[in-house]
Order: sequence, then C-alpha cells, then structure tokens
Amino acid sequence: MKVINVVSKESEAEFLNFPTRLFSKDKNFIRPLDQDIEDVFNPKKNKFFKFGTCERFLFKNKENETVGKIAVFINRKYRQSQPTGGIGFFDCIDDQETANFIFDHAKKWLQEKGMEAMDGPINFGERDKFWGLLIEGFKEPLYGMNYNAPYYRALFENYGFQIYFNQLCFGRKIHDPVAENFIQMHERISKNKRITARPLQVKNLKKFAHDFTSVYNQAWAAHGEGKQFTEAQTLRLFNTLKPIINEHISWFVYEDEKPIAMWMNIPDLNQWFKFLNGKFGLFQKM
Repeated sequence: MKVINVVSKESEAEFLNFPTRLFSKDKNFIRPLDQDIEDVFNPKKNKFFKFGTCERFLFKNKENETVGKIAVFINRKYRQSQPTGGIGFFDCIDDQETANFIFDHAKKWLQEKGMEAMDGPINFGERDKFWGLLIEGFKEPLYGMNYNAPYYRALFENYGFQIYFNQLCFGRKIHDPVAENFIQMHERISKNKRITARPLQVKNLKKFAHDFTSVYNQAWAAHGEGKQFTEAQTLRLFNTLKPIINEHISWFVYEDEKPIAMWMNIPDLNQWFKFLNGKFGLFQKM
C-alpha cells in the first residue's frame, strides 16, 4: 500500500474529498466545512502546534485509489497516566486489513516519538469538534460532530481499541412535555430568593464568557486530560458563535450572583451547511 504525506495542495484536497466519495450512498452524511478541517492543520490557526506536532496521511491501493486517511499527533496538553498520542480524521473502506495497515502506520509514528498509547478518534485541538467514534444513532450529525459508518467500530475494536469513555448526545422535541419531577424542582427552587436565572446577552459576552468558564471548570475540576478552559478561550469561542447566538435559548443560573449553572443552546448549523458541500465562501454565504 502506498502512503502519502499530506503536504501538497492536491493531497490536501484529497484528504477533504475522500469521505464524500466514501459516504456517497449514505443519506445521513453531511460533509464538514473544508475550512473547519483545514484550520485544525494550520499552525497559524491552531494554537496546539505550540504544544505538539501533527501529520496527515493518505493511503492508496495498487490502482492508486485512496482507501483511507488519518491524522496522527502529539499534544502535550493532553495528559494521561502514560505518554499518549492521538489519531483522528480517520476514514477507511470496509476492510480490516486496510484499517490495520493505517493503524500500524499511526502506531509506529507515535512510538518513534516516545508515545506508549494511542487514543482516538480525537481532535488535535479542543473537544468541541471532531471528537469520538459514532457507535449508535446513525442520523445526520450535528455541526462539528464526527460521523462514520457503522463498520468503523469493528475496524477499531478488531485492531485492539477499547472504549475509553462514552460521550452521549441526547435529543428531544421542543414541545414534548417536561417530566413532572423537573416541574416540581423548578417550583421549589424558584422560591429561593438567592437563586436567579437570566438569559445570555450578546452585548455582555465578556461577562458571560467569564461565568461560563467558572461553571465549566468547576464541573470538570476533578478530571485531568486538559479539559479545563481559560476565559480567553471561552471568549474566542463565544465571539465565533456570536452571529448565531439565540439569547432566548441560552441561560445562566446564579446563587448570590455567583454563577453555578448554565444551559447553552445554538441552532444546528449543519442543517444549512449540508447543502454547501463543504464550501463556505462568499457565494455560499449569500
């Protein structure tokens, strides 16, 4: 099998285009924005290049057809009990031998750099995009979420990967009735004058970025692996989301003005992006 390091414009384009061909018959597949993926591998856009290194590879068969791709990386901010590297952006035909070859290549790359374990699929960056392997609920993915075919699980597990943690995504219809215990809790807690709730306000993004960071970090303080945010990171994220923030569906809860909870909702952009085939230039924006 031929291994190609993704460094040329041609190989970069193939890295983006291969999944679209692979899932051409899958009605649930939504091509991610090319820009979002390319930004991950751009040292000028991705600050994690300051803390690690990353390479991308394409894999071609004897007929010079692409049969797989992967990104391999080391992120020193991603702390585990043993030196652990990451893999992500994995796509492959339904063939275990091909998948094994790709995983072996990634394993060798990581071992040569002192790594003792391989985690994936994860992202060379924040956890808000391109993280995890889909194993059930094969529906149209939300914006920024990984999507893969059901056979991917077997490719990973047959090679030796095991579930590290489950990441759950739930959905409900807006007008479905709320469970009675929630109504009762709300009635009880709303009588506490120390507890207040208010919607996010775009004009006060800096304040709400501070409050978000405070709640998020306290919730994850007991966990390692670089899960915590800085206020600057949150503010950058909020500014990115600013054009689509709906103030009516994002709420913060306070006790004596101290932030203690939040519920953030944003419209699912993939319901627009699925018509754009990965592009988001001036024409698509219009």
